[in-house]
Amino acid sequence: MSLDLGHSRGYIQNISSGKSLPSVEGLFEICDYFEITPAQFFDDGIADPALISEAVRGLRKLKDSDKLLILNHINRLSED
Repeated sequence: MSLDLGHSRGYIQNISSGKSLPSVEGLFEICDYFEITPAQFFDDGIADPALISEAVRGLRKLKDSDKLLILNHINRLSED
């Protein structure tokens, strides 16, 4: 990932270990890499933000009637 972002091999390791912090631009690059927003990056309530983002991108391509079908499935599956 470090090399994909154009940095040295240890760039992400240093951030992960707490030795350094990314710049604001670096944070945006990391978010772009995972295809998530900065808000999703900091939201610890989202278990898998990249997967959620992928689902939302797919939903945007659907007709409203299909979106309602999927929403009904989500509601049925999430019932207690």
